[in-house]
Amino acid sequence: MDFHGIDLNLLVAFDALMGERNVTRAANQVGVSQPAMSAALSRLRTLLGDPLFLRSADGLLPTQRARDLAEPIAQALRQIEAAMVEKPAFDAASATLTFNLGLPDYPSFVLLPTLLQALQTQAPGISLNVHAVNGRDDAVELLDAGAIDAAIGVPPSNADGRIKARPLLRDEFVTVLAHDHPAGRHGMDLDIYLSLQHVLVSPEGHLYGAVDHALAQQGRRRRLALTLPHMFAVPAVIAQTGMTATILKRVALHAQASHQLALFPPPLALPEIVFDLMWHRRSDTHPAQSWLREFIATQAAISCAENGTHASRR
Repeated sequence: MDFHGIDLNLLVAFDALMGERNVTRAANQVGVSQPAMSAALSRLRTLLGDPLFLRSADGLLPTQRARDLAEPIAQALRQIEAAMVEKPAFDAASATLTFNLGLPDYPSFVLLPTLLQALQTQAPGISLNVHAVNGRDDAVELLDAGAIDAAIGVPPSNADGRIKARPLLRDEFVTVLAHDHPAGRHGMDLDIYLSLQHVLVSPEGHLYGAVDHALAQQGRRRRLALTLPHMFAVPAVIAQTGMTATILKRVALHAQASHQLALFPPPLALPEIVFDLMWHRRSDTHPAQSWLREFIATQAAISCAENGTHASRR
């Protein structure tokens, strides 16, 4: 390779294109015009002998060559930046700004009270603007668009390297039944479980969940009577009906109707649910963004310790 054809700006352009998957957004991030970014991409293609990015309905899709280069180039740029640019420390106590967070119902319920209480004492000038995240990939779309600074949710189906993540919260499933339901008098085995009508929680509106996947592996099926997008409505429904549901343990324990429920271990093996803290790679080294992520992780650990649940630390 002729290294005389490489300049640092080309690597910066590549990194922006890899992160944004859009020429216009990458140009805005770097601070150049859209034609200049297109010209940089053309030079990169010639230099590397590869198209690097292919156009699609979902934006620019990186080739395998681009994927192989992405992390080494990103690391090299971060090292150069760290060596040459001294970033001022972020003073949360005196800062006045708003962070945008993408949250589904569960982490909102688990974390928001602790986060806001800590902000009032540690960073009174900082406020939060919460955006609803329902589908598995909603957070990725909001992070790509720059609409949010960070998100908490289940891992997306395809983050493709541009979305960074660290485990934040863990919870396990429990099966719930009205406390006076006769089916629960002698425990909950699989035959009793399958004799009941079930409530499924699916933010995306699917009619198939983790329970159904586990049952299918045994050649079994359950009867669905109700599908809901929000888990927090389930305890009240179960308390007033003869139905059952398998939901996250903390939701069952802290629901208003918890005293009307009987909780059982699910009669089949189900995976632990992990909620990740996610952010876009473009904000990975930003001082304020770094502070926000550490603040959220710390408060998650405090909240879970106080309530006897599990927080994940990197």
